[in-house]
This record gives sequence, C-alpha cells and structure tokens, in this order.
Amino acid sequence: MHDHNYAGDVVSDARDRILAALPDATVEVSGGGGHFVIRVVSASFEGKRTMPRQRAVYAAIQPLMAGDMAPIHAVDVLTCLTPGEAAGG
Repeated sequence: MHDHNYAGDVVSDARDRILAALPDATVEVSGGGGHFVIRVVSASFEGKRTMPRQRAVYAAIQPLMAGDMAPIHAVDVLTCLTPGEAAGG
C-alpha cells in the first residue's frame, strides 16, 4: 500500500487529465494503492512510436505522480494504441 495525501478519486482524476490532453481518446484506468494500469486508444497516436505516445500520457498525469505523497506511485502497465491497433488491425 502506498500512502498519499490525495483527497480525490485518483482513477477518475487520472482519466480526466488524460482526456483533457487527448480529447479524442478512449481511456481506461484501474488500480489502487499507488499502482495503476492505464489503456489509452487515440487517433493522435497515429504515426508515433511507443515512447512519444507514453510521454503524452505521463505528461497528462504528472501532477498525480509528483512528490513523496503522490497518489500514483507507479503505472504498472501503460498501453497506448491507435483505433486501428485496438481493433486488431
């Protein structure tokens, strides 16, 4: 368990921050205890490699990861796909 002093709903807040940065995205966030799994499907990832995709997501949630008492301690799985990749294409 990861101690934090965050009073909000971390899952909803992470999802909202990602959607603010990537408005066309479909976002799934799950987890707790400081460890989370995030899946983002966005057309804005088209033509981008893995690291730039992940950087965009991490930039969106960075405020939730900052400091010793941050509510997000780790993103255990971060999946970033285009709609075509998500559909199996």
